[in-house]
Amino acid sequence: MKPQIDTETCCVPSEKSAPITPDDESLAALATALGHPARVAIVRFLKNHGACICGEIVGVLPLAQSTVSQHLKVLKSAGWVRGEVDGPRTCYCLEPLALERFRGFLDAL
Repeated sequence: MKPQIDTETCCVPSEKSAPITPDDESLAALATALGHPARVAIVRFLKNHGACICGEIVGVLPLAQSTVSQHLKVLKSAGWVRGEVDGPRTCYCLEPLALERFRGFLDAL
């Protein structure tokens, strides 16, 4: 016997779904970039310490330098961090408005 669904309390699917907006795509990109615990830790580290060299991040995470660099590349591509070349090193910092944008997108859901 199939369980009966109470249609008064369940959502009835609409005929058309809401369109995907550019803000939806931006939120998805920011959220996807945070889809790994190491990237969350990197964002937290940069938020608390400001700008730093990739090697400083490697020093606080149990990951190889190449792995941290790959995570930074993902975060940079999504708009979470910016990287500036300083001689043979790259200095990373949080993109100033990234957290604010992310919060705004979440509030708009």
